[in-house]
Amino acid sequence: MIESLVEQIEARFQDSQAQMSDPEVIGDRQRYAEAGRLFNQLSTGAKLAEEWRHAKSDAEGAEEMLAESGDDPELRAEMEAARARMEELEEEIRLAMVERDPNDEKDVIVEIRKGAGGDEGAIWAGDLFRMLTRYAERRDFRWEVLGSNPSETGGYGDITFAIKGDGAYSIFKWEGGTHRVQRVPVTESQGRIHTSTATVAVMPEAEEVEVEIDPNELKIDVYRSTGPGGQSVNTTDSAVRITHLPTGLVVAMQDEKSQLQNKTKALRVLRARLLELERERQEEELSAARRSQIGRGDRAEKIRTYNYPDNRVTDHRVNLTIKRLDRIVEGDLDEFTEALAAEERRQALEAAAA
Repeated sequence: MIESLVEQIEARFQDSQAQMSDPEVIGDRQRYAEAGRLFNQLSTGAKLAEEWRHAKSDAEGAEEMLAESGDDPELRAEMEAARARMEELEEEIRLAMVERDPNDEKDVIVEIRKGAGGDEGAIWAGDLFRMLTRYAERRDFRWEVLGSNPSETGGYGDITFAIKGDGAYSIFKWEGGTHRVQRVPVTESQGRIHTSTATVAVMPEAEEVEVEIDPNELKIDVYRSTGPGGQSVNTTDSAVRITHLPTGLVVAMQDEKSQLQNKTKALRVLRARLLELERERQEEELSAARRSQIGRGDRAEKIRTYNYPDNRVTDHRVNLTIKRLDRIVEGDLDEFTEALAAEERRQALEAAAA
């Protein structure tokens, strides 16, 4: 069984190498990008398959020498070590070849919006923005704000930003959903604990070749930028609102002073939203057994609760509670990311076995 899988990996990897050097593929941006992603995805499995071949050869060589020369403690130990390594590699190979989300290697666009809680919801949205950008910095990713709607009392009504780096989506996709906070707001004079929420949407950033937008299907409005409370913050009509007529999606940007810059950022967000719509449509077509179930299908779902009085954070998708809220809100999210990724792998292996 494992040898058949190793052969499949070797054949697919050789085919991906051939595609990467095929002039026709190189001349087609989309095909070349897809070939590159497949090559990168198969590289890990190919290295493990090569190591498995070496371990198998070592085990068989030691076994042959034992048969010829009689029992030798060193040769027996070598054979047993090689066989043990083969067993370890079998599990690693199966995990490496589990079907991955094709978006995992992409950059991401994140949208945070205040939910329940009024002013405290906006402040919490700002805290989540800080937490996620701190986490991005810890992982050596770059980030940039694309657009924001600051609140008069602090935080944001909504904020949109991009995170760039290899595998950004594979890390930040777990943050999509409703984040609930329980704490005493700074505006609370009686010291009572309030519950507020903010929603986070995480979308893979789409390349132009992946999502083609027909300019004739866009309605573009320009207007004067405004700040908290509605006051004008610019004397020119630099803000841009783009409506995608077929879907009704609306993206507005006003942070830049240049109309062109705001339009460029708005189109980036629109492409990401259109790609996300297509991803959701495709997931709906899959059987329930094949869907990724770790609670990230429904953005309205409460994924995590941050309890300040008890200094604890609970991720409801994997029932993991960590009593280090002070560090987590500073961007120390690795433990949650690893637990969620492990659960995804476990479910994928179960689905593959079924």
